Parts: sequence; structure tokens; C-alpha cells
Amino acid sequence: MTKTLLLLPGDGIGPEVTAQTVRIIERLNAEAGLDLATETALFGGAAIDATGVPIEEATIARAQAADAVLMGAVGGPQWAATAFDVRPEAGLLKLRGAMNVFANLRPALCFPALADASTLKRELIEGLDIMFVRELVGGVYFGSPRGIEDIGGGKRRGFNTQSYTTDEIVRVARVGFELARARTGRLCSVEKANVMESGLLWREEVTKLGASDYPDVQLSHMYADNCAMQLVRAPKQFDVIVTDNLFGDILSDAAAMLTGSLGMLPSAALGEAGRPGLYEPIHGSAPDIAGQGIANPCASILSFAMALRSSLGRPDLAERVEGAVAATLEAGYRTADLAGGTQRVGTAAMADAVLERL
Repeated sequence: MTKTLLLLPGDGIGPEVTAQTVRIIERLNAEAGLDLATETALFGGAAIDATGVPIEEATIARAQAADAVLMGAVGGPQWAATAFDVRPEAGLLKLRGAMNVFANLRPALCFPALADASTLKRELIEGLDIMFVRELVGGVYFGSPRGIEDIGGGKRRGFNTQSYTTDEIVRVARVGFELARARTGRLCSVEKANVMESGLLWREEVTKLGASDYPDVQLSHMYADNCAMQLVRAPKQFDVIVTDNLFGDILSDAAAMLTGSLGMLPSAALGEAGRPGLYEPIHGSAPDIAGQGIANPCASILSFAMALRSSLGRPDLAERVEGAVAATLEAGYRTADLAGGTQRVGTAAMADAVLERL
């Protein structure tokens, strides 16, 4: 039965890397029994230029009706002065909220061939395999009230609200516990319970859930600032980390650089069982290199692999795609963002090399 993947290439390098992932899809459709139809819609700055809004309601409806959604990236300096509620990033938050994809899975995996590409010593990152579970539709990015107000005397005040409920915490923590149970049985919950009431509630609710439903999982707690330090000091101490929207955004990007490049890391945003997932490389739109054909397509390709596993029912093909990327790196292929290797290639040539090994 044909399944549907909605493509939202977005801005900057988004269309470039998404186009290479489409080549992977076409190969799997033709030769590996994947029955996947793709549709494309405007998103982010590209949608603002064409329609005046970062995402149209019709596009949200298509995303909700698809089996999965694959994004590129959004944003760029040409939209930096746009009002907050119509910026490209506002469209991304609106899409996440509408799809209710509350659990953002961000793996920080060091491919063996890239053990020397990190800025940290090989012994610190070789074999690194961390899974971040970031709460994605709550917290300070979605809290209300928010805004910028005039406080008189020519001065202003900017404010945002950090807020979490028991239900919001428990549902994402459960995802973290389940993943930890399927891996090494260790879950670290990260917050700032020492200075934030929302963090204290987070710690209390995660502790309660662990004691009642997951006594077999070793649960630890860590303040977010300490976690940032530990990721640089001894990252392999972690297996699964569950945290809120803001800290998850920051910490997972920091961990991404441990692996050599943001251009290698995918992500999956999942909601309730049976609902479509939202998949995207965690790198940005990189407007400084857009159009030059040098962006790394691997994070987009690997995001599609996560979609194959979690939304499209083809974990066998996910393993093939991931294996092809690993083999490409082992063969020495590197885009500009990656150190080492023996063959420096651009965006399309990197995808060529993955296709050869698929």
C-alpha cells in the first residue's frame, strides 16, 4: 500500500540536501520494493516570499494527512527583520505544534570513520552513541505570555514564559524510559531544578514515573549546565538524555559537534502512535554556503532513514541506508564540513557515493 512523504525543502541548503535524499527514495522505490509517493510544499522563507506566511494552513493539513514529513531547513538573513509571528522559524513551531510531535529524538552518533573529525580527542568520542529526547512542543518556545513591551523612559522589556504540566513531562519522559530500556537501561533527566520551578516539577514527575513504571531503568538527574560540561569532559557516560525544549535544543547541538559535524546528524519528532512523524537534519539553512553545491546531504539522508524506521514501516531499508552512509565515510568521502578522508566531494557527489553503496 503506497505511503506518502511530504517534502518541505525550505530555505538555504534545505532544497539542495533534500534533492539528494529524493534520489535515495527513487532508488529504493525502483529496486528495493519501497512504495513511497512524495509531495512537495513551500515552507519557511520560501513560503513567506510566495504567500506572505511561513506555512499555509493547507500545507499543515497535508502534513497531518501524510505518513511522514521530511524537512530541509528554514531561515536566512533576508527574513531576520520580519515580525516574530511570521518569521520562518514561527512556521516551524506552528508545524510542530499542529502535528503534536512532542518527542524529538536526536542521536549523537560517532561513525567509526569520523572518530578523528571531532575537536575532542579520539578516546573521548570513539564509539559515542547518545540519544537525546527533547520535549518539542512546550516550554519557553511555546509559553504564554510572551512579547516585548514599552516600560517607559525609552526602555523596553522582553519576556517569555517557561511552563510545563505533569502530562507534558510524563509523555516525553516515557519515551525516554522506553528508549533507555531498549538500549543499556540508563536514562539521565536534565533540568535546572535548583533555580526553576518548572525544572523542579520536571524532576519530581520523572522520578515518580521511573519509580512506578520503570524500576528496571537506572535513572539519574543532572543540572543542564553540568550536563553541558560533562558532554565535553566525558560524553560516553551518557546513553539516553531526556530534557526540555530549550535545554534540548542547546545540548543536542553541542553534542552534535562531538561527532564531527552538524551535517551528519538527523532527527525525528514523534507524537502519539499512528500519527505522522516530522524528520529533519538538525543543521540550519546555512545561507553562507547555499547554492554552492558543497553542503553535506548525509543528515538529510539519515533523517529519511529514521522515517523509514519509525513512520514508514521499513526498518530493513533504514539499516541499508545507514549502512551505505557508513560505508561511504569508510571509503574516505568527505564534504567540506568534515575533516580527514581521501576524497573531497560536493553535495551531489556525496549522494552518488552513498547510492553506489546502497
